[in-house]
Amino acid sequence: MSSIYGEYGPSLDKVMEEMRTILESIDERIFAETGEHIYEHFNMRIKSEESMREKCIKKGLPETPFSALHEIWDAIGIRIVTAFRDDIWAIVEEIRRMDRVRVVKEKDFVHHAKSNGYRSFHMILQLSTDFPDVEGNNPGRYYVELQIRTIAMDSWASLEHKMKYKKHVENQKLLEAELKRCADELAACDVSMQTIRNMIRES
Repeated sequence: MSSIYGEYGPSLDKVMEEMRTILESIDERIFAETGEHIYEHFNMRIKSEESMREKCIKKGLPETPFSALHEIWDAIGIRIVTAFRDDIWAIVEEIRRMDRVRVVKEKDFVHHAKSNGYRSFHMILQLSTDFPDVEGNNPGRYYVELQIRTIAMDSWASLEHKMKYKKHVENQKLLEAELKRCADELAACDVSMQTIRNMIRES
């Protein structure tokens, strides 16, 4: 079976490396100006062949490179983890100002958390590149899904993801309520930590 990404698979690696360079350059510049890093770390991945095929089927799309790279926007995924809430907005503003990056879509799950307590800021980006894309453009454009969250938000999301796929769990409603309570408490801690940071800066 041929790759669902077709001849554009190698380009995905190049796009991901370009995004790595962009994010590292942002952090280097901010650190030079302020002495503080804008994020703690980030993770990058290209969605696996199996996962992308499953997503195409779920959406009723043919399993083709066009579906995987044009109709679906998360072939490349990046998660940025920050120490403080305000760093999320600083990164968002930096991304919005990038010349070769167009913001296609944004979802603010920090101010407007999901019902289960999930918090994060999501962006769909379109990166202009120096190589062709699945639409036949040259130079081409590739989509990137970006998630930005604090350490606390990331820890909660990781644990919630692991528990969500456990089978035959008793007291499911109680567990969901406890997870929601933990998410709210961690969000309150994020606010407190940001306040402490602001007080230190002001002093």
